[in-house]
Amino acid sequence: MTTAPRRSSRLLLLSTVVLAVVGIALLGVPHGQESPATATVTATASHATTDPSSAAATAPAGKPTASTDPSPTSAASTPPSLLESALPPHGEGVAGDRAVQRNLEAAWPADLPAEDERELLTAGRALLRADATGAGRAKWPTIFPDSGVAVAPAFATARFRIQAAIARRDGNSDRAVVHLVWAGMDRGGTFTDLRITDWHFTRTIEKGTATWTPQPRI
Repeated sequence: MTTAPRRSSRLLLLSTVVLAVVGIALLGVPHGQESPATATVTATASHATTDPSSAAATAPAGKPTASTDPSPTSAASTPPSLLESALPPHGEGVAGDRAVQRNLEAAWPADLPAEDERELLTAGRALLRADATGAGRAKWPTIFPDSGVAVAPAFATARFRIQAAIARRDGNSDRAVVHLVWAGMDRGGTFTDLRITDWHFTRTIEKGTATWTPQPRI
C-alpha cells in the first residue's frame, strides 16, 4: 500500500506537469492580452481534483486548487519550435489532449513492459470512469462496496472525458500507479478539465499468472 506522503508528492508533480502547459501557453500571448483558450485552461486548472467521488458532496461549490505552480525557467529556455509543439491548439475540447499526453510521457519515461502498461491503463481508465460516472462499478466490488446500490453519479457520463493517462512503476516491480488527467461536468452543472486522479495497483501471481490488482482509494 502506498503511503500518503508518496501519493501526495506524485500528485503535486503531476499537477506541475499539467500546469506547465498553461505556463508555456502564457509565454506565447502578447503582453497585456490573454487568449480565450488560455483563460479557459488557466481557470480549469485551478479546479483540479484528485477524487471524483468527493465532487458529489461539494458540487457546485469550489474545488481544491493545485498547490504547485509551473516553473517559468524551463519554458523560457526552450526553443520556440519546441514551445509551439508542446502547446495545446487554441480552443477547447479534445484537440488539446494530445499536448497533455505528451507532457505526461515526457515527465515520466516508460518503465514497465508494454503488456503490463496496456493492462494497467485499461484498468485505470475503467476505474476512473466507474468512480466518476458510476458505470461499471459492479466489476470491482472491493473498490466500490456500494456497487449494488443505486447511487447518483458525481459526473455526467456524456460530459466525461479522459484527456491523458500513463502507467508507471510505483517504487518496485510489484507496484504500479496509473496517472490520469480528465474532464467532466459535475451534478452542479460545472464543467472543468485538467482534473487529476491516481489509481495504485499491486501485482499478484495466481496459478502462475501475474495480475495487477487495484487498491482502494484512501
